[in-house]
Amino acid sequence: MGKRYLIDSNTLIEYTGKLLPVSGHDVVTAIINDQFNISFINKIEVLGYAGANDKLREFINSANIFRISDGVLEKTIELRRNLKIKIPDAIIAATALTNDLILVTRNTDDFRNMTGLEVMNPWDIS
Repeated sequence: MGKRYLIDSNTLIEYTGKLLPVSGHDVVTAIINDQFNISFINKIEVLGYAGANDKLREFINSANIFRISDGVLEKTIELRRNLKIKIPDAIIAATALTNDLILVTRNTDDFRNMTGLEVMNPWDIS
């Protein structure tokens, strides 16, 4: 695919629950098949979801999971200080920014005003 992506928790839950529109589902499938990237926060959020089961755990464990690095830590602090966003969102955005990843999320409002962060909403793909 060329570009690299980080898939947010809401997209993962909607994807596995077959809730995405067909065009969005197809794009997310292609992203997952090319390079399945999530943050450690996404793993916590998705597997902490009440509906999580062994099949979902196996799927999430097949992802390339970005752990917190010094760069992500510093960027998270900067985002929290400047934008007053929730810690999980700051970590996810910092992970995408630090690793030059496009964030795939339905919650585009959570990530607005973040300079340099490219966001793709799978619900807006036609």
